[in-house]
Amino acid sequence: MAVSEETEPQEDTLFEAPVMAEQERMVEAVLFASTEPITVRELESRMPHGCDAAEALVRLRKRYEGRGVRVVKIDDAWAMRTAPDLGYLMQKETVETRKLSRAAIETLAIIAYHQPATRAEIEEIRGVSVSRGTIDQLLEMEWIRFGRRKMTPGRPVTFVVTPSFLDHFGLENARDLPGLKELRSAGLLENRPPPGAFSVAEEEDEDEATTGQSELFED
Repeated sequence: MAVSEETEPQEDTLFEAPVMAEQERMVEAVLFASTEPITVRELESRMPHGCDAAEALVRLRKRYEGRGVRVVKIDDAWAMRTAPDLGYLMQKETVETRKLSRAAIETLAIIAYHQPATRAEIEEIRGVSVSRGTIDQLLEMEWIRFGRRKMTPGRPVTFVVTPSFLDHFGLENARDLPGLKELRSAGLLENRPPPGAFSVAEEEDEDEATTGQSELFED
């Protein structure tokens, strides 16, 4: 009888969660090793029973404030990223040349600010037809994806930006996009010809002539 009373508390301790400091270390290790942002649910699935990954993330994020590496939230996931002011140090290792046409840049900006946006809505805002190549290029880059179909006649598909887009530009969510002043300085807002001024053929020619990205969409 005495033996069973001594062993029961030992069995219970097997199910106790580690102290929060140890949970922070676990979260830090997973984020450091992960090549993609990881959600709270995914973190908790890897940690011992009873761990609070959300609380550990909050503490870890605070601990990394002001450091060369930050713990950042990207959409509904978390990752470790280089502090923005030190990004120039990684330029040689991380720069990847990507060229977008003016049509692709404008289409991407419209989707980001008006998501979920249909192709017809994009064309209405731009005042010109959007070629299939423009949409395909952004889909291949995984900066946009298909959203829910709109509850309008024909049930057209919509487009939204992806976590990869947010991660690339250091945004937590689409609400962090720059305002009108920043867009004008980046050359993304300018006077467009009236609707119908360009034909579909002209729009396709514009897609084929790739130009350098604007400041907003530079690597």
